[in-house]
Amino acid sequence: MSFLLCFLAVMVFMLIGEWVSTASKAYIPSVFVSAVLFIIGFWTFIPKDVVVQASYSSQFVQICIALLLVHLGTLMNLKQLIAQWKAVAIALLGVCGTILITLTVGSMIFDWHTVIAAVPPLTGGLVAALLMTDGLKAAGITALVALPVSMFITHSLIGYPVTSAMLKKESQRLLKKFRGGSVKLDPNRQRMMQGASDAPAKRIFGLPDDYQTSAFILVRVAVVAVISLYVAQLMHGVINSFVICLIFGVIAHQFGFLEDNALNRAGVFSWLIYGLLAYVFSQLNLTTPAMLGQIIIQIVVLILLGILGMYLASLILAKPFGMSRPMAFACSLTALFGFPADYILTTEVCKNNAKTADEEEYLLENILPKMLVGGFATVSIASVIIASIFLKLI
Repeated sequence: MSFLLCFLAVMVFMLIGEWVSTASKAYIPSVFVSAVLFIIGFWTFIPKDVVVQASYSSQFVQICIALLLVHLGTLMNLKQLIAQWKAVAIALLGVCGTILITLTVGSMIFDWHTVIAAVPPLTGGLVAALLMTDGLKAAGITALVALPVSMFITHSLIGYPVTSAMLKKESQRLLKKFRGGSVKLDPNRQRMMQGASDAPAKRIFGLPDDYQTSAFILVRVAVVAVISLYVAQLMHGVINSFVICLIFGVIAHQFGFLEDNALNRAGVFSWLIYGLLAYVFSQLNLTTPAMLGQIIIQIVVLILLGILGMYLASLILAKPFGMSRPMAFACSLTALFGFPADYILTTEVCKNNAKTADEEEYLLENILPKMLVGGFATVSIASVIIASIFLKLI
């Protein structure tokens, strides 16, 4: 019974977030609302391990990540993926802007160790935060041990609404062009919308329709995921394993091994994305009101300086890279949360701003690939490298 109640609590928090986002036309992102509810819940009445009790264990989450990234590869083609090098460049240079502003201006306001401890989690995810926490413990700087994890928790809360606002601006700009008739969708295009799975699927290996089951789809997605992780091991982490899953998903789709929108066709996409999102929110149980109260000023000031660095870099780089300023800024802001929040925010904004299925499809095609690769470049790769460098500066 307790496990079912935990699952109910997790899904209620997700549901409230989605409803608030829909009612506000994505002005208030669902991930922001759900995150706030989880924080309040952890500080009051729900158990710290509510997500694990709801069946979303760390092992399940690792499966979610691999399968979902292979699936996202089936929404793109190689041309789309290669074309996103500009988004990668802007995202990484935005992180450089964050480091520059926080190290210069931040060091004038706070002591050196505070800034060094805060920057890696500010530019990435939980791995960077945990690396800095371990480094501070080893150096005996116990007063700042809570800062990296608290920074990781807080910066995403601020990043969600700011990114949503930028994506709404970009959506409005794109829709103006689309509704004006200056661009049109290719009728033979590969669709990215979840509903695209309603279209007839191609027969894989020429097998009859009765054999094209959900299990058959999951087996093939899992095969690609296993191969991706094996290749990542052979490369000794030179390229992040999650990035390889995405690339191999694209390749498997291009060669006809996987159909369009694979996990939606299998009927498991929503279950996996909710599980992964719940696990991300479970990290919010690592802090307490007392812990945040002691360092909230440092956190807020450094986050604002970091976002300012991203904004200035985006402002300078948008035009040379042929991107609008809101889109460039949104790519940089992926450093504050990464996958799956970048996917959720993008699909949410596109759905709530579009009036027709074609408009939604057009928005997704032009925004989602940029946000995904931007998030991988910053959170999955750059932040870990930055943390390893900054550990030597403590």
